[in-house]
Amino acid sequence: MDADGYCWDSADLLLRVRVQPRASRDGWVGLRDGRFRVGITAPPVDGQANAHLQAFLAELFGVTKSQVTLLAGETGRDKRLRIAAPKRLPPGITPAAAP
Repeated sequence: MDADGYCWDSADLLLRVRVQPRASRDGWVGLRDGRFRVGITAPPVDGQANAHLQAFLAELFGVTKSQVTLLAGETGRDKRLRIAAPKRLPPGITPAAAP
């Protein structure tokens, strides 16, 4: 993964994020220090923040929740996720180059 906070693995997007739980609203903040900042309203208790993050990213990328997989960072703020074949891309992410 490069300093852009993401890379493509075929049609899947590998994404690095830093989560701010208990934010005032859900939101895609942007890239900072090689990670995308994401604010979510859920508290970091009993996996609530991870589930909320997956649902938020699924809506943002136009996929189902099952297409958003947490690869690393289950208990921390820094996370790696796989978005399977995203249909929409938020600001800061460009489409994969054609083979």
